[in-house]
Amino acid sequence: MYVIKRSPNNPLIAPTAGKSWEARGTFNGCPVIHGKKICLLYRALGAPDALMVPGGLSTIGRAYSADGEHFHDRRQFITPAEEWDRYGCEDPRVTYFEGQFVIFYTALGGVPFGAGNIKVAVALSKDLETVTERHLVTPFNAKAMALFPERIDGKITAVFTIDTDVPPKPARIAIAQCEKLEELWSLDFWEQWHADLDQHIINPLRSDQDHIEVGTPPIKTKDGWLLLYSYFQDYYSGEEHRMVGIEGMLLDLNEPTTIIAKTHGPMLGPEEIYERYGIVPNVVFPSGALVEKNRVDLYYGAADTVCAKASFHLPDMLASMIPARRGALVERAKGNPILQPLAEHSWESRAVFNPGAIEIDDTIHLLYRAMSQDNTSVIGYAASKDGTKISERDAEPAYVPREEFEQKRGGINNNSGCEDPRITRIGNTVYMAYTAYDGTHAPRAALTSISVKDFLAKRWNAWQKPVLITPDDHDDKDTCIFPEKVDGKYLILHRISPQICADLLDSLDFTKNRISRCIELLEPRPGFWDSQKVGIGGVPIKTERGWLLIYHGVSKSSTYRLGAALFDLDNPTMLIARTVDPIFEPREQYERDGQIHNVVFTCGAVARKDTIYIYYGGADTCIGVAKVSLNKLLAMLLPADLK
Repeated sequence: MYVIKRSPNNPLIAPTAGKSWEARGTFNGCPVIHGKKICLLYRALGAPDALMVPGGLSTIGRAYSADGEHFHDRRQFITPAEEWDRYGCEDPRVTYFEGQFVIFYTALGGVPFGAGNIKVAVALSKDLETVTERHLVTPFNAKAMALFPERIDGKITAVFTIDTDVPPKPARIAIAQCEKLEELWSLDFWEQWHADLDQHIINPLRSDQDHIEVGTPPIKTKDGWLLLYSYFQDYYSGEEHRMVGIEGMLLDLNEPTTIIAKTHGPMLGPEEIYERYGIVPNVVFPSGALVEKNRVDLYYGAADTVCAKASFHLPDMLASMIPARRGALVERAKGNPILQPLAEHSWESRAVFNPGAIEIDDTIHLLYRAMSQDNTSVIGYAASKDGTKISERDAEPAYVPREEFEQKRGGINNNSGCEDPRITRIGNTVYMAYTAYDGTHAPRAALTSISVKDFLAKRWNAWQKPVLITPDDHDDKDTCIFPEKVDGKYLILHRISPQICADLLDSLDFTKNRISRCIELLEPRPGFWDSQKVGIGGVPIKTERGWLLIYHGVSKSSTYRLGAALFDLDNPTMLIARTVDPIFEPREQYERDGQIHNVVFTCGAVARKDTIYIYYGGADTCIGVAKVSLNKLLAMLLPADLK
């Protein structure tokens, strides 16, 4: 598991209205170390030119920085000078190689742009002040060439994308190797290379509806060459379905056409406003990277308008990619499932799942959703002393539907009742937020409470009269009361599908006011494992590093998985970090087969020293528990290298 953290200074470089050559866009930057500074070469999109290129002429800009965040001395570095690049120079990839800077770029040789005039060119420079040579490289349609920083088995090696503009023919990533750099602009070399094209191809595509393009120059690691590239999901299905993200693959150190491992999907997608809005909205495009010890700084173009940067911890990422190293972060209890339906209890004979959890007096108390054969949900009670074995289970429900808004309406077998409890203790009161559903209206969140004394004594008739706390006209659930006030107010977490929201209230008297705001905390990420919707798990856990939230995410295939997010201690509405991959997903049969297939869904987690016990429903049928080290999870959410 790993996280990726955007620079707080993003965007690093933005268009300058006063400079016509970069008035529309400054994006797809590739960094290289030059002396004691970082030099960034980037695509600069100029003001529209009605006689030349109506959309604006692309040239290559250059800027310097001491810290990789704040850039200065911006100027044009490579401009059209040949017939084959007279209509634009795009997307540089620079590598310092054997005493000189080798800069590949996309050369536009005609309009309208198409396969016949979009090719790869190269510029050579000793000092990044002047270009000593430039050549047309590929005689065929290609883009995004990048040079490996060292020879492989004595050969100069480049990676690039071929057939990028020949629809419906799919673009492919290819490797080219030669003895001398000059061969890369030799027609004879490319004729021989093209004759054995299939031997040079790398194919990370998951679907023939997808599209790929080379991103950064490869990064050498002890496990292989890390190539970060652009992945277009549903590229041929229309723009409304398309998702452009950044992914990674690991290539064999000696056979770079061999893929060792890949990320499980995007590592970065368009989420921030500068990534969602621009010349081409909803695009993050990898274009260069630098490595500092265990930290990789990834430079990327956002919305084809600005340059941005994000960083990740390299060992964590590699561990998530390589199967042999991908140990389970969250481990299931050996006795799972710890609770199953009981035929002798009619109220829980169909299913038991989605438990809320709270620890009081060294006992973990579970309030869980129980379902009868007619699909009525009530709340059952169980307890555990050691966290993994059930030491107590009530024969009668702890809470049953009692108000009109949770009584069954319509068909006799419609779903209805009290669902998915989340438990918060504030002082001497235990609050239970749950989903109230009558089978007809939209699901809404309700709240009730009981004193700690009555809760421990199991005087279930002492539950206070429940009240609806979310609006009548919204599907609004997955709700809990935050355990501490924020600036003197109560923080309520809830979900307006598909996102996690919050509201700040002066009191918990919902007879006068209900939740009325959606302060966005967490959204689905298109193309990721949590692309369709997200919702809270249990009540957030306070740690020294921030508020830890275990949340569920739903994929395009309707699989429910769990992820982790960390929020600021003083401002719990501010997201600090979020796992790229899920931390837990359905694998066991009791998680894959049940009322709803492929579901792990938690409503409660308890921290005991360094161990977090996550209580979850499996396939909406039974209850399991899984354990994770708090320190290990926090170390992945906040790696020391990303501070």
